[in-house]
Amino acid sequence: MTDGRVGPKTPVSGERAVCSSQHPIVTDTMRDVLHGGGTAVDAVIAGSLVQAVVQQDLTNHAGMFTMLFWEAETGTVHELNSHGTIAPDLPPFHRVPPPRSQYSASGAGPYAVIPGFMPGMKALYERFATRPWAELCAPAVHWAEVGHVVDSFEHLVMAQSYDFFLYTPSGRAHFAPGGHLPQVGDRWPKPELHRTMLRLAEEGPDYFITGGWARDFLRRANELGWPITAEHLAVSKAEWGSGLRYKHRGHEIVQLSPPERQAVFCSMVLGILDELDITSLGHYTESADALYYVAHALRRADKEANLLNDPKIFDNPTEVLMSREFHAMVAELIRRSRPTADLAKHVEVTGGAARLAAIGQLPPATPAQSAGSCELSIVDQYGNWVQSMNTLQGSGIPGEVIGGVPMIGSNGVNSMDMWLGGWFTGGGRMRCAIGNTLVLKDGRPVLGLGSPGSVYCTVPQVLSNILDYGMDPYAAEDAPRLYPLRDDYQFSMESRIPDEVTRGVTSLGLLMSPLPAYDWHLGSFQMSWRGDDDRLFGCAGPRRAGSAAAL
Repeated sequence: MTDGRVGPKTPVSGERAVCSSQHPIVTDTMRDVLHGGGTAVDAVIAGSLVQAVVQQDLTNHAGMFTMLFWEAETGTVHELNSHGTIAPDLPPFHRVPPPRSQYSASGAGPYAVIPGFMPGMKALYERFATRPWAELCAPAVHWAEVGHVVDSFEHLVMAQSYDFFLYTPSGRAHFAPGGHLPQVGDRWPKPELHRTMLRLAEEGPDYFITGGWARDFLRRANELGWPITAEHLAVSKAEWGSGLRYKHRGHEIVQLSPPERQAVFCSMVLGILDELDITSLGHYTESADALYYVAHALRRADKEANLLNDPKIFDNPTEVLMSREFHAMVAELIRRSRPTADLAKHVEVTGGAARLAAIGQLPPATPAQSAGSCELSIVDQYGNWVQSMNTLQGSGIPGEVIGGVPMIGSNGVNSMDMWLGGWFTGGGRMRCAIGNTLVLKDGRPVLGLGSPGSVYCTVPQVLSNILDYGMDPYAAEDAPRLYPLRDDYQFSMESRIPDEVTRGVTSLGLLMSPLPAYDWHLGSFQMSWRGDDDRLFGCAGPRRAGSAAAL
């Protein structure tokens, strides 16, 4: 197993199974389940439950859960989507954010939503698990009781997000026992969460859906003025599907179906770049022309994918957005709009705001960061593959901690520029951009990947690195990444780009705002892949404190 430090990682390999996560305790948990004969589904349930104990800076037991599961016995991909839900007849409830929280910058208050995590666990367990529920809960019970040791990455994230919980007594008590955040090296037990995990192990997922935790949730919501009932909680149901598929360079890519936007976004980026013959220009970290096209392709996909909502309450433009004809048209628009003069002097004269932002004199122009999520990647000894995500986004009552479970709600509604949001009508599901991805070759999985962070724009970059440029998966993850081009002709990118490339895009009229060499907001992938000799490989990315293990 690789250790859980931020920084360079070494991929692992094995003949029987591989797994990776953002935390060594979670990876150890999944490895132990696999070693004991459990399946990838057993491992992802146990891993997700313990992750929401040891990584509450990034996830919790009341957020969302999504998954792609390749069932080896049938050769079938199963999609599970268990988002937070908006009840159609329930008035919206939101709270004014604290002055320095992530919500203040956007001016939006977080809305309360019905939790989706545990309905997802229930649906998955009842359909595919092979181990007793209490056995899968045991690691979460243990780590809540004894506590995990806080590492530097966890403390960094908590320090940046703790303000959000300052405005509730339960938030302050949970995240600052004794009046201060747990420090690096501290062991952080969670007695209240331990009691909750014990009850969860005894009573099953219904403890969160109809049982004691659910009743505590309803009681607190009503005290705050949100008139939610047990009937409203029942509308949060996990939904099964088969995913959304498209082809690229001899592979079939499977991702989550609408209202998830990642498949549509990725297909647009990959299709537009293919029409632009991107590989003939060199890699975008070494070619200004290629970087110019990648920045523009990401921008167009970002704009167009925002038209996608829950097909239950909107018409569905997926077929148009994923069509080769549309990609060719957009590619030609980008190609025909290139400057024909050297614009370096113009950028030099007008780019002062970006330079001031880069040195901290103005607020940075990078996109608002998401609050947190955790990706898991697993291949078991039976040939099953799982890519899943659990997240604190879309979780319950903003700022409250109930039974040791912190919640942040949802940070957007009815906004075309929100990747996480929903509509207070018709029971529509929360929409998001989650990167669970399986890549098939000749009908068989050869790669599974996904990432937290700014998922929407990073997954197509890593896929392009692997499928277009033929890069090794870890090298593809390690390569510098960028955000989409903004309307002011600026884009933010990790600062590991040669000066000549930076000067080249400046001549093309674009100004690059430098990010840290490795920016943790740009994700850290959990990946599994099969080599040409059928050996399995797995890795965690260098931008966060993940780890991988193999059997």
